[in-house]
Amino acid sequence: MILEKAKRNYLPKDLNIDWNALEPIFNELLARNINSVTELEQWLKDKSEVEAALEEDFAWRYIKMSCDTANEDLVKSFQYFAMEIEPKIAPIGNDLNKKLVDSTFVKDLDQDKYFVYLRGVKKALELFREKNIPLQTELQVEQQKYQGITGAMSVTLNGQEYTLEQAANFLKDLDRAKRQEAWESITARRLEDKNQFDELFNKLKNLRHQVAQNAGFDNFRDYMFQALGRFDYTPQDCFDFHDAIAQVIVPVLAEQAEERKNLLGLDTLKPWDTEVDTSGKAALKPFNSGAELIDKSITCFNKLNPYLGSRLAIMKENGLFDVESRKGKAPGGYNYPLSETGAPFIFMNSANSFRDLTTMVHEGGHAVHTFLTADLELNDFKHCPSEVAELASMSMELISMDHWDEFFKDEAELKRAKRYQLRDVLKTLPWVAVVDAFQHWIYTNPDHTTEQRTKAWTEIFNRFGANFVDWNQHQEALENLWQKQLHIFEVPFYYIEYGIAQLGAIAVWKNYKENPEKGLANYMEALKLGYTKDMKTIYQTAGIEFNFSADYIKQLIDFVKEELQKLD
Repeated sequence: MILEKAKRNYLPKDLNIDWNALEPIFNELLARNINSVTELEQWLKDKSEVEAALEEDFAWRYIKMSCDTANEDLVKSFQYFAMEIEPKIAPIGNDLNKKLVDSTFVKDLDQDKYFVYLRGVKKALELFREKNIPLQTELQVEQQKYQGITGAMSVTLNGQEYTLEQAANFLKDLDRAKRQEAWESITARRLEDKNQFDELFNKLKNLRHQVAQNAGFDNFRDYMFQALGRFDYTPQDCFDFHDAIAQVIVPVLAEQAEERKNLLGLDTLKPWDTEVDTSGKAALKPFNSGAELIDKSITCFNKLNPYLGSRLAIMKENGLFDVESRKGKAPGGYNYPLSETGAPFIFMNSANSFRDLTTMVHEGGHAVHTFLTADLELNDFKHCPSEVAELASMSMELISMDHWDEFFKDEAELKRAKRYQLRDVLKTLPWVAVVDAFQHWIYTNPDHTTEQRTKAWTEIFNRFGANFVDWNQHQEALENLWQKQLHIFEVPFYYIEYGIAQLGAIAVWKNYKENPEKGLANYMEALKLGYTKDMKTIYQTAGIEFNFSADYIKQLIDFVKEELQKLD
């Protein structure tokens, strides 16, 4: 099936994305007379069509740049949109929002259908400040410098050059000396650029604080809670979440670290001892190439549900994957929706490791979400908050495990993979708490120095166990660990969502284990809603609670521990 963009009813089919072509279109939307609720809804559809076209154009600029960060033409293409198109759209977008909320007929819209959308529009109007446009443009450009720095990183091991993602495979080597060499090489390479990272982040932090002040906020944290549409929880809820993780999860991980140390026969765990398998077996290898990873993922999803497998197959047929790690490629992984096409692009850095399998099924969950929301009436209906988007992906990591026999034919290897995944679920939550708590501190202490930031990071990291390893003789590495977290640089305050969604994913998986057909159906029904309902309703549709209290966390973690015991 060859994908085609949705038929345009308002825009020219061959629209060139430059301001000369776009300005008359926006002017028509601004000037159009609206004389009925029917005409208002048509205006919303036309506006949505414009937004979808622009989003897809921007998506491809971003995708191509992250696939080849050293290509100056691709960087310039991205910067052109960020610097020449977006700043002109921003004030007009605000005027269009005003036109909507001021319309006589807005009250006649179906409030059940449009409530969440209109709530977001009103919040955007509250936050908009024209003087923030150049600052947000500058932020857009500066943030991408992180990709350029990290994309250029490589290390040489055994006479061969590796990207950092590829080199990380040596951290699973049974030979401790090889693990140490790999860890120290990766760490030394990152630390070469620590001052560059600090300088970049100081600039980003100052720009973000100015944006918040311009919008009437004391700090960027409070601004972002509004900008991210966090209508369902508060900063205090986040602090309570941090406390619950420290109370419930950290002791479990401390026990597991002690067990790991004993099984490896070590006096102390070092940072290079956390990834090697304690069974004494070589690292799991679920596939041998990026192409094999894609094919096996399609089969795995197909066994779960034929619709799910067919979506990944369509992506493969249309060239919507870039999965192999290589020098010059941006770090990390993502699923980028293509708004007009109704399909996504999956980007990742596979080094043929087990973690790459979990990354693929994670991004595959996002991809399924993109397909399930493709036919929603307005483009904005597809813009889910991260707490919902990550529920889609993190749930897929767990429910897909029933069909990981596609990757592991040996029963013992399959059990080992599942144990690894469930332990990783537990490890995720304290790291989420660390990154979130750190960002709360950063932005509520906007005048901090680099030295104060280092001290705050160290204290927060240590509170949650510091990965339960001995950092003596590696203090500099510990102090700069935060620099490897892309989100802190590129998508500020996007991280607590992973913790909330991880809890939701465990609950989805629990339902699935109890009744696979119903559990999967509820999960897919929730995803189909996009963002047409509030967050709590979406979670309820999935058959789970929007809840991150200590008691609820304990219930879910006890379930994970029981499932782990079954794999022994």
